[in-house]
Amino acid sequence: MPETHLEFEKPIVELRKKLQELQELSENNQLDLSNEINSLTERMNQTMKEIYSKLTPWQRVQLARHPERPYTLDYIDHLFTNFIELSGDRRFRDDKAIVGGFAKFQGKPVMVIGTQKGRDMKSNVYRNFGWPSPEGYRKAMRLMQLADKADVPIITLIDTPGAFPGISSEERHIAEAIAVNLRDMFALRVPVISVIIGEGGSGGAIGIGVGNRVLIMENAYYSVITPEGCAAILWKDRKFAPQAADALQLTAEKLLELSIADAIIPEPFGGAQRDHEQAAKLLGEVLAKQLSELRKLSGSKLREQRYEKFRSMGRFIEGALPAPGEQESPEAAAPEGDAAKEAVE
Repeated sequence: MPETHLEFEKPIVELRKKLQELQELSENNQLDLSNEINSLTERMNQTMKEIYSKLTPWQRVQLARHPERPYTLDYIDHLFTNFIELSGDRRFRDDKAIVGGFAKFQGKPVMVIGTQKGRDMKSNVYRNFGWPSPEGYRKAMRLMQLADKADVPIITLIDTPGAFPGISSEERHIAEAIAVNLRDMFALRVPVISVIIGEGGSGGAIGIGVGNRVLIMENAYYSVITPEGCAAILWKDRKFAPQAADALQLTAEKLLELSIADAIIPEPFGGAQRDHEQAAKLLGEVLAKQLSELRKLSGSKLREQRYEKFRSMGRFIEGALPAPGEQESPEAAAPEGDAAKEAVE
């Protein structure tokens, strides 16, 4: 598979190409070009630092969708042992867009479930491009309930633009399947950790995302709708996706600030696609810490904590409406300082 470069990475690609040409010239002609090579290397590293330290929300979305980024099965290969995949929802069929089964993490049993994309046209068709169908969510819930009976923690890895929106999906009640998952995940008595490893789009993501801990990779995103979908609704044109990405506040930093995400998992410099092994190692370190904390809690406490976590999401400002004909003062409309803090739940 040829290496993929995003639009904003072009300056880095051009410098890397020049550096390779300079190195080949030095080797083929036995010339000492070490000063030029070092200077160009330093320039390339500085350019990378400038680009990757100032990524816009839309650029983060592009990185989250990078075709070379590690997917669920890649993380399973790097982090888990003795993985036994379990298939089917016992009602209709097996949805290949969601994979799951028992495995061991650092020697202890867990249930790992995640959305899975493909890397070429054939595998993407097989995985339905990472768009789960109703039977995928029903399979995931079946495995979660099995883990609940076996008293083992559940880890969900989320990377989907959303649930499959086709007619066949609606005929088999996709909204009901996701709603049942939301309800029943709150009833689980084992630790649940949900990790957004790439795209976290709409109900397709939260359908397996009701966790005691919601973690997000540094360059992943989590949103009620994709930027393109938002732009199509608000601006009637998908070319406004970058503006929509800004407005949706879907980046890891914003989600942590809004208390939707509990922790940000760092990635290798330039994105997880640059080093799968290192990305898995960084994910594993955070998972181990979170699991260690959650394993100390009782089943009832885990249920209560999960419920309270999602009930407390969202902020609003309380204030009395002005009487009819009464002009609202600027001070009342926009409280500041301590007054604003007290008004925010």
